[in-house]
Amino acid sequence: MTRQLIPGVLAMAAIVVASNILVQHLFGQWLTWGAFTYPLAFLVTDLMNRIYGAPAARRVVLVGFVVGLACSFIGTQIMGEFGPLVTLRIAVGSALAFLTAQLLDVAVFDRLRSGTWWRAPLVSTLVGASADTAIFFTLAFSAGLTWLEPGNDVAWANEALPLLGIGPTTPLWVSLAIADWGVKLALALLALVPFRIIVQKFHTTPA
Repeated sequence: MTRQLIPGVLAMAAIVVASNILVQHLFGQWLTWGAFTYPLAFLVTDLMNRIYGAPAARRVVLVGFVVGLACSFIGTQIMGEFGPLVTLRIAVGSALAFLTAQLLDVAVFDRLRSGTWWRAPLVSTLVGASADTAIFFTLAFSAGLTWLEPGNDVAWANEALPLLGIGPTTPLWVSLAIADWGVKLALALLALVPFRIIVQKFHTTPA
């Protein structure tokens, strides 16, 4: 691994670790604090992609994936009030969602890199974040996938409630997923500001 990638690797590792910790703490009724830190992983991936190219970005993603696996393993060993802090379904969902979403982000960004400066980071993050939300919440909480971990009771996540408290009746996990997705979309827009500033600074800094 080249020294140039170290800042991206450290940033990605810090985001993954922080998100795995903060996801244990609620923010309101539909979110956890981790929902506000995890989307920053897309910013790191996009910066590495713009500055060093897609292969470098994929290497940073791989580091994040390994760190995430380590966090999930540790979480399975820590017992909470209702069992392990991280169940098998959550671990699998988290790992597959992260890897798929981040690699999708890299691919979309690379395809759009020659266009208007904001298009590649915005579109790639929106596509990756949407995939991340859909994969994680479905694998972790859908009643249709209880065969993945029969001993894990996800009845609480499938309680029928109004969507986000105001819409049609849906399983609770659908509201959680939509709230999480909304935060990701909002942060994708906000992340354009630091993305632009960092890229411009990097390109104007003497070698």
